[in-house]
Amino acid sequence: MKLRSALMAATVLAVPAIALPTLAKAQPITGVYVGAGAGYDYQSNNKLTDAPGRLGGSHAEYKGSVSGTGSVGYGLGNGLRFEVEGIYLRATDNKLKPGYIAPKFNFHGYTQKYGAFVNGLYDIDVGIPFFYPYVGAGVGYLWTDYDDGQIGSPSRSIDDTQGTFAYQGIAGFSVPIPPAPGLSLTAEYHYIGTTSKDSYNGSYFGKSADYKFGPTTNQTVMLGLRYAFNTPSPPPPPPAPMMAPAPQPARTYLVFFDWDKYYLTPRAKEIIAEAASNSTHVQYTQIEVNGYTDTSGTPTYNQGLSIRRAKSVQAQLIADGVPASAISIAGYGETHLLVPTGPGVREPQNRRVEIIIK
Repeated sequence: MKLRSALMAATVLAVPAIALPTLAKAQPITGVYVGAGAGYDYQSNNKLTDAPGRLGGSHAEYKGSVSGTGSVGYGLGNGLRFEVEGIYLRATDNKLKPGYIAPKFNFHGYTQKYGAFVNGLYDIDVGIPFFYPYVGAGVGYLWTDYDDGQIGSPSRSIDDTQGTFAYQGIAGFSVPIPPAPGLSLTAEYHYIGTTSKDSYNGSYFGKSADYKFGPTTNQTVMLGLRYAFNTPSPPPPPPAPMMAPAPQPARTYLVFFDWDKYYLTPRAKEIIAEAASNSTHVQYTQIEVNGYTDTSGTPTYNQGLSIRRAKSVQAQLIADGVPASAISIAGYGETHLLVPTGPGVREPQNRRVEIIIK
């Protein structure tokens, strides 16, 4: 049981480290968000390492009960987000099995844990607009409260609260609710462990006594809601198509790019080659190469990315025979959007370079 729990904890905590360098796309949550949830908590058996009488070495068994969580966080817009989470876990005391050959004692009362974690999480865009899985891990502090836990009879009882550092691994997914931009349904699994043995005060046949329990683990599943405050509203539907005007000689060419990239696709090279070829058939004084980005990312980063895209197209034009002296380049970042959007939107039509032959 201990080996299986340790493997589960190691797996959950390792997922973020494996996922971050390999996952290319992430749900763009930008800015402040809040969340809350409730569900079912299971506390694993806990060893009573030291106790009066012959109870030392016993194992406490528990029944599952309720759990709850609330969080406030901030998304960076690139899939990473950080949050402060308050959590509550409750288990019903069930049995206490002594380390020697003896029947189990009834273990009455309940055990509750409450505290706070600082979590780091990574949202994953798997290409399905209504399903976003995420993984994370956190560290924090938990208080454990044994509330009038009676072992067999009131003559043996535990009634005390102690605190210790704790850790957790998180795996879950969110489902956006389309009628309410920014609102999502969440489902989460938490694997939570404490880091130390703690002594709890109680009584043993009328005398004060200490009961020391080993580190504990809890597993909980919760359903909840999360609201991101900086989520843009969906764009309006496109206007009805109009009759296309009669073809005119092409003087402006659009080269599109993948998200957060400035290298040229095979199609982009074809368009640049066409522009270079047509420039030899018209009289021109200047060829402008202007770079743009969408609104995902910071304005400073997008400005630099637009210039890198413009330079990439300039280099290909020169390779296709256009004199370098005839080309001027500029970067406009996330301004002059081809398709108007709010902040943090990955709009493919806005990731472009315009080649203008004047």
